[in-house]
Amino acid sequence: MDVKTLHQQFKTLNNKTIEVKGWVRNNRAQKAFGFIDLNDGTSFQGIQVVYEEGVVEAFKATQKIRVGSSVEITGTLIETPDMKQPFEVKATSVNLIGDASEDYPIQPKRHSREFLRQNAHLRPRTNLFTAVFRVRSILTHAIHSYFQERNFIHLASPIITGVDAEGAGEFFRLTGFDLNKIPKNDQGNIDFKQDFFGKATYLTVTGQLEAEVFAQAFSKAYTFGPTFRAEKSNTPIHASEFWMVEPELAFTDLKGNMDSAEEMVKYIIQYVLDRTPEEMAFFDKFVQKGLLKKLHEVVNKPFKQVTHKEAIDILIHANVRFENQPIQGGDLATEHEKYLVKHFDGPVFVTDWPKNIKAFYMRLNDDNETVAAMDLLVPQAGELIGGSQREERLEMLQSRMKEMGIPEADLWWYLDLRKYGTTPHSGYGLGFDRMLMYLTGVENIRDVIPFPRTPKHCDF
Repeated sequence: MDVKTLHQQFKTLNNKTIEVKGWVRNNRAQKAFGFIDLNDGTSFQGIQVVYEEGVVEAFKATQKIRVGSSVEITGTLIETPDMKQPFEVKATSVNLIGDASEDYPIQPKRHSREFLRQNAHLRPRTNLFTAVFRVRSILTHAIHSYFQERNFIHLASPIITGVDAEGAGEFFRLTGFDLNKIPKNDQGNIDFKQDFFGKATYLTVTGQLEAEVFAQAFSKAYTFGPTFRAEKSNTPIHASEFWMVEPELAFTDLKGNMDSAEEMVKYIIQYVLDRTPEEMAFFDKFVQKGLLKKLHEVVNKPFKQVTHKEAIDILIHANVRFENQPIQGGDLATEHEKYLVKHFDGPVFVTDWPKNIKAFYMRLNDDNETVAAMDLLVPQAGELIGGSQREERLEMLQSRMKEMGIPEADLWWYLDLRKYGTTPHSGYGLGFDRMLMYLTGVENIRDVIPFPRTPKHCDF
């Protein structure tokens, strides 16, 4: 029987014999008895096992079982209504399955996050990471549930691509070449025609363009998978490999796009709160005070809206000395985002961004200076979602691509969507790992990704 089932059914199992397997979190051996804290990973809460001399046959051996070992325990479940834990197991036998040597690094004491990152293969056995990765699993299901319940089609967009969709150039190149014998063409450049795919290829930075293809056939589509950036930003919020949620909606303008984003954020937060109350209470107590209050306010408050120009005006006239001076036509710094959510007392959409700081595929507004883009800013995190109404007009899209130096030849199929039954359509991207940081209060992206990939680090 697993630990989660024991917690769910302990009242009906009172005074009954049970068997349970798991890993030893702690073994407090006394002279004539001892206590094993056991968890099998199925529940945030473990169970306490009591073993006594004269009852457990291998009492001396049980006393010596080390933290980290896996064991099989048979015993009687006893309700303990007057104690901290609702029940305990009085063992009749304790069998060692897999011993843990004395150098097992995850001992029952406080460890630094950096130390645990160095032991990423063992950190899921700690309370913090048990909670983080269970919430990550539930959040994954929440994402799919939201879109599936609303008849979105899910597609697995390709990880290998021949297109730098964002135009930023921060991509990882792929090659099948022997790096000691890279062929060159007559101009002395790498001859990618001889490479595996016959062209230059990269790890994808987004699945958006492929999602647009499916939206133009199914009306609503989404992709949810890994994306990559070769950006050498060694900060708490950047990773080289991370997951993105990217829905696309046909027949939808910017307002409809924001409505979907707001509904989705509220849905997935409530989904996690409902299904992981113990984990969320742990984060609220030990990771970020006031976390639950913050999340409940996001769920229950309508999101506000401001244009980029209005937002910059608010910042310019704020009685605050910013490290980065806000200017019309410029981007928002993190400090600006945090001020705005405080100013609006909650989540806020910033819309109609200057075209010069946004991607080529965003729909040009009538003023010819801004695009129909939106960023969702939330308390304590800043930008959580970025999106836009896509440019559905072929001539306008071609003009923007030319203006930004993006070759049409690589995106002929993307342009075809504007030739064959084009529609007004919109979409947005949610950084899944940053959403998990927001939900848990964990401040470093390396601590919400099971095996993080960052500059100079690709372990495990």
